[in-house]
Amino acid sequence: MQKRPIGTSELQVAPLVFGGNVFGWTADERTSFSILDAFVDHGLNFIDTADVYSAWIDGHKGGESESIIGKWFKESGKRDKIVLATKVGMLSTRAGLSAANIAAAVDDSLRRLKTDYIDVYFSHLDDDKTPFEETLGAYQKLVKAGKVRVIGASNYNGERLEAALKVSSDTGLPAYQILQPEYNLYDREGYETDLEPVAQAHKVAVVTYFSLASGFLSGKYRSKDDTSNAARGSRVEKYLNDRGLRIVDALVDVAKRNDTTPATVALAWVIARPSVTAPIASATSVAQLESLAAATRLNLSAEDIAALDEASAPAK
Repeated sequence: MQKRPIGTSELQVAPLVFGGNVFGWTADERTSFSILDAFVDHGLNFIDTADVYSAWIDGHKGGESESIIGKWFKESGKRDKIVLATKVGMLSTRAGLSAANIAAAVDDSLRRLKTDYIDVYFSHLDDDKTPFEETLGAYQKLVKAGKVRVIGASNYNGERLEAALKVSSDTGLPAYQILQPEYNLYDREGYETDLEPVAQAHKVAVVTYFSLASGFLSGKYRSKDDTSNAARGSRVEKYLNDRGLRIVDALVDVAKRNDTTPATVALAWVIARPSVTAPIASATSVAQLESLAAATRLNLSAEDIAALDEASAPAK
């Protein structure tokens, strides 16, 4: 499987990222371990998590996903097979991107992850109250200490990403090498018009979240009734409109032509976009993981991509 670079760094990743938000939420510890083992067996190597996963669950305080990954590292001995990403800034007890907060949060994450380094450390949320120089200076200390290899930006807009990159260029502080935006067949416009030009101009890698639109692009949701028993059901309702259903119809058609699933096609469409390094996607079983991994082997034809582009074209 052809690996792709993270920005101008030495890190090389497979064209699919596993989204670790499910660990300790919709996948228990043993299930999570089996999924992680299967992920590596498929030749995949990039796992994304965050300190805030899964603080939204009653009784959770954040760090649950990191803790499960850390236990898996210890039990499996596979840390050296993984490019590991986690994030700082969104957990309520470790909010923002101040130097003091970053220094405390990284040690919390390293302890839970049972590792002494993080490959990719993301600013989870733009913090316009903290100067870029302070945030990037804090990251510089982590890089020098060997705790972090590469830094990334999640949930930034194009203007703010451009501004942060300029500070790095002007000062010699570490630069964001990777961007994590929302992007999928339904949610296209924000990335394509605002962030993609910046990422391409500065050779910033891109890993997309909500790559399956909270599962909507799997094709299993056609009406509000279909969402009633789903963990992410409330997130799917906004897609249940004429455009959303038109996209699903196109995915089903392309999937039939390629003897695969709509979810596989939806991820393959993201993988095929030249500016994208890899989509992030999650599974709660080894069987679900199979359809995600299949996307790395599916080469959509120009006809397939054109059909999906047309069905998903943003409204003018």
